[in-house]
Amino acid sequence: MAPSQLQHRRTHNLLLINKLLSQRDAASPFTLLLDSLEQSARPLLTEYSRRAKTIQKPRDIDTLIPAWDLDVKVWQRQIAEALKERKGQRCLVIIDSINPLCATKTDLIPALLSAFITPSTSLLAIYHLDLVHKQSGSGQNPYAPSPLSLLKYLATTIVTMHSLHHVLARKAARDRSHAEPSFGLEEGKEGVLQSLGANSTSEVVLGMEHRRKSGRGVREWYCLSLPTPRARAQSFGSSTAISTRQIKAEVQLLEDHPQYRTPEQVADVEAAESGTTFELGLTEKQRRDREGVVLPYFDAQKGGGGEGGRILYDMGSEDDFDEDEDEI
Repeated sequence: MAPSQLQHRRTHNLLLINKLLSQRDAASPFTLLLDSLEQSARPLLTEYSRRAKTIQKPRDIDTLIPAWDLDVKVWQRQIAEALKERKGQRCLVIIDSINPLCATKTDLIPALLSAFITPSTSLLAIYHLDLVHKQSGSGQNPYAPSPLSLLKYLATTIVTMHSLHHVLARKAARDRSHAEPSFGLEEGKEGVLQSLGANSTSEVVLGMEHRRKSGRGVREWYCLSLPTPRARAQSFGSSTAISTRQIKAEVQLLEDHPQYRTPEQVADVEAAESGTTFELGLTEKQRRDREGVVLPYFDAQKGGGGEGGRILYDMGSEDDFDEDEDEI
């Protein structure tokens, strides 16, 4: 990829992910987060709520509606009333687990979710991939799409959570042409639910798919570096001023992460940014090899100057000397 195209993609996609996290200009009316036992969506959910927080209530949440013991119609009415109280303000409705709704009211999902989306309201829902939904008998349409397929069709942005430790392990296996390892439930081992490195709280890999209004899709991989627990605790519990950079999460392309890039890739990126397609410098080994090369004109210099243009020729074992030719 040309340097200008690489820089353009990096700048464009970083601006896009920050726009989606901040929910500016109704960039994504319906965002679907897909998490699993290997990586929870809680860190990303915290970043969403932090960027959308107001000064009216601590811990970034304005209204909490416990819906586990409510009927769907009652729950929908309470959300509508809460949105009316903030008419004219930008609102973000967060459903921390949409799985129960998918298991009981699959046919109502399109109409229910569409009722919450307005020009000033965005919807963020979390779907847990490792939860198995029990299919009902006679009430289930055998030709209806699965709840996950339906949610993916409705969503304008789909973010899949991954553990950085597992992503790095899979990349190391691919670089060595080995089979990619499996983690957690994918291992198929009895009693294994999570693997080492699961549910990181410091760095999370995001696989994003964003669909524009024109229908064009954008896919990119990001690494979200979260603030340390100490800095977050100080920001909420201390009255002293703390720099925004200390508590702000940082987003970068996954290919720009230091642990993800190999030394060869780093050299290629530096060469691309410098505008050349080859390495101009020499390594220490290359420098020693170059100094050990004996060039042909070295032998001519040993005989001294002033002897005219002599031709030096060393016969090889495979050469056939012809006595009829003039001697050199």
